[in-house]
Amino acid sequence: MKIIKNNKIIVRKEDASKKIFKGVSLDSLAVGEKSMVAKMNYVKGNFASTHQHPHEQCGYVISGEYRLNMEMPEENIEVLLHAGDSYAIPGNTLHSFEVMESGEVVDVFTPPREDYL
Repeated sequence: MKIIKNNKIIVRKEDASKKIFKGVSLDSLAVGEKSMVAKMNYVKGNFASTHQHPHEQCGYVISGEYRLNMEMPEENIEVLLHAGDSYAIPGNTLHSFEVMESGEVVDVFTPPREDYL
C-alpha cells in the first residue's frame, strides 16, 4: 500500500486529530489522497460567515440544528438542517453556516482541506 503524506487510512475514534479552526472544534478523521472526513463539534452560536473554498463539501447532520445559506447560480438557498439531513456544496460556492442548536455534523471534503489537518 502506498502511503501518501497526511493520509490516514484507518482512524480509531480515540486517535482522531483534534483541532480548533475559526473557533469551531473538529475531529480530522480518515484522510485519503482525494478526500477527507471531518466531524464538526458545533456549539450554539458558532457561525461560519459567508465564504467559499475550492473543495466540494458534503455533510450529514448527526445532531443539532443549523441554518445553511448557499448562493447558487439559479437561486439562493436558505434551509434549516436537522438530524438525518444532508447537503452538498459545490466547490467555490459562497455559503454560510449558523449553529442554532449545538450538535455534530460529519463533513466530507474533496480534495482534503490542508487547513483542517
